[in-house]
Amino acid sequence: MQPSDTSTTALVVQSGPPRVSGAAILYHLYDIGYEIDLERALDLLAGQGPQRVRPVRGEGQAIQIQNTPVTVLLGTENVAVGDLRQDAEMSARIFDFGVVSLRLRVDTPGELSWDEFRAFGGAVDAETGLRDLFDHHLRLLTERIADAVTRPALAPVREDYIVYRVNALRTPDGTPLTTDALRDEDVAPLLLNESRPLSADARRELLPRRFSYYSDDLAILTWDNALVVEPQPYDTDVQYILEFANAQLLELRYYDAVLDAELPRMYDRVQATRARPGIFLGRRFAPLLSDLQTLVADSTELVERVENSLKVTDDVYLARIYSAALEIFRGRSWRAGIDRKLGIIRDTYTMLNAESQATRSEALELAIVLLIVFDIVAAFLFK
Repeated sequence: MQPSDTSTTALVVQSGPPRVSGAAILYHLYDIGYEIDLERALDLLAGQGPQRVRPVRGEGQAIQIQNTPVTVLLGTENVAVGDLRQDAEMSARIFDFGVVSLRLRVDTPGELSWDEFRAFGGAVDAETGLRDLFDHHLRLLTERIADAVTRPALAPVREDYIVYRVNALRTPDGTPLTTDALRDEDVAPLLLNESRPLSADARRELLPRRFSYYSDDLAILTWDNALVVEPQPYDTDVQYILEFANAQLLELRYYDAVLDAELPRMYDRVQATRARPGIFLGRRFAPLLSDLQTLVADSTELVERVENSLKVTDDVYLARIYSAALEIFRGRSWRAGIDRKLGIIRDTYTMLNAESQATRSEALELAIVLLIVFDIVAAFLFK
């Protein structure tokens, strides 16, 4: 059975708008260091029952995870959602390449109409007070796993994402519905935050990624959120894949920003080094060359590790969602930008190294000439 990938759906006749139950899950992802020792993190979090969770579907065997991240529950918080307050579950997923993903799951207050669910999702997304809650849990978690983090430092860039999860889709009288009941015009206000009806062309352009494997599941992806319909409550594989893709995106964005900042500093250091007087001219670029070599090695090693952390081995449901997420997040463009900047740094390293070698060669030739002259003069003086 092959998963479908379409942007249009058939209207299912029903006796009123669909009713749903589910949750809104907020993801805030942070880079907290160069690398995290996951085995050490498991030990440090032992009191909170951490786990190394993998996809549960049979199709999930098509996803190969090089170093399974650590998942841990952080507790329950009472949060404001619009005019109401309700309990929400905070958890975290820790990736070996230095990323921590905090997740806040806010369940719907019972079964809602589709319009009520849309308003509920919008209220969760718009709740600005939740940012302080995330910052609080990030501080507690990073302090707890500090011994497992190599070169700890909180990066200035971060990723935010939200998944609207639907566990049940029914008619007002309780009859289960297929996901065909959710048309693009229904989900556009939720995913695109548009109150006015969009044209058919706009919906096709803005909601191009719609995936379904069975008649009762659905995934629609956009840049900063997704709608996931899955009747099996234990099946969170689509969320797992989207979270992994966001973690990879964060690392690509972070290293792109690092290299952006390094390029002008590199040019300034080259100018300053050239202007600095010194006797050993052939060695004056040595500290700069060493720093450039370390930067290229670290960036290349980590980016390769990030990209190889999750491998797609077959064209199945989860694999197609993962590939689409990377495309929407412009993963290839971020990687191309990193490669271009690393190429500039490598070219600069090659140029400076060649200049240093030439300077040392000139100094050696001059020393040889001086020795020859000294020998000749000495021969005449002491003849």
